[in-house]
Amino acid sequence: MDILATYNIKGGVGKTAAAVNLGHLAALDGRRTVVWDLDPQGAATFYFRIKPRIKGGGKGLLRKKRDLEGVIKGTDFPGLDLIPADFSFRNLDLALADARKPVRQLLRLMRPLAEEYDLLILDCPPSISLVSENVFHAADALLIPLIPTVLSLRTYQQLQGHLATKGFRAVTLLPFFSMVDRRKRMHLDTMASLRDRDPRLLDTVIPYASVVERMGIHRAPVTAIAPQSPAAVAYGRLWQETKKRLAHS
Repeated sequence: MDILATYNIKGGVGKTAAAVNLGHLAALDGRRTVVWDLDPQGAATFYFRIKPRIKGGGKGLLRKKRDLEGVIKGTDFPGLDLIPADFSFRNLDLALADARKPVRQLLRLMRPLAEEYDLLILDCPPSISLVSENVFHAADALLIPLIPTVLSLRTYQQLQGHLATKGFRAVTLLPFFSMVDRRKRMHLDTMASLRDRDPRLLDTVIPYASVVERMGIHRAPVTAIAPQSPAAVAYGRLWQETKKRLAHS
């Protein structure tokens, strides 16, 4: 089972949209896929029309009172399941800190899923925390959406520095530009600048598009509600690139 995390220190960059759309595309591609919504805000859970609640919360999972398999919900899309968010995830760091091996706990929970799924996508909250360090330890790759601005690139540099300092060099980084407006010179210049410096940067660019915002109205992936739209086509390219990188990670 491949484990892919959509992650960024910065919020509002398109992590959840990437997780939801790539989950849908992976399922269409024949992969048995499950998305784990680790963000207590529960946006991915909302998009999939599922109640953001787990009996016993995150602490119950960590204390082995419940298994991940027991909280999985089906979505409206064949081959695509969801582990919903729970508001208790806001305190997940505290529960992890009490564990014997705090950065290995989420991987312990995930391992049994390999019997049922080909791909696990983690939709992560925007933070540097014990939760994120668990993700760095467990994930095969971090899919990192970047808005083409100076501050967004700065947080990407901070992430790289943190991973190197903490010894998480094994995880593959898959940065890509998100919410891009090609009419803006700053966006074009920023993308060109990083492309010259970072060979890991994916070729796919996700455009800023109102159809992505309408995911919240339809509560479904853009690849389902508007599969021929430029945004959906871009997510299709992103999935193909990500799939190839996962195969070589």
